Amino acid sequence: MKRLTERESQVLGLVAAGLSNNAIGEWLHVSPLTAKTHVNHIMSKLGARDRAQLVVIAYQSGFAIPGRRVGT
Repeated sequence: MKRLTERESQVLGLVAAGLSNNAIGEWLHVSPLTAKTHVNHIMSKLGARDRAQLVVIAYQSGFAIPGRRVGT
């Protein structure tokens, strides 16, 4: 997996947990547009065509763990 910034890693975890851009923005105290920008950068870095594929990449790479709750 290409190197993600610390913030991008946080956002990827939140995307893998199923959060929307609005919810990610609230969680990280940024605007939904900023959250969307982070998601788009991650998708570009990882070669994902959509959020669903981004979630698959997160789980297949071991980045996301089934059953782990957001923020843990």
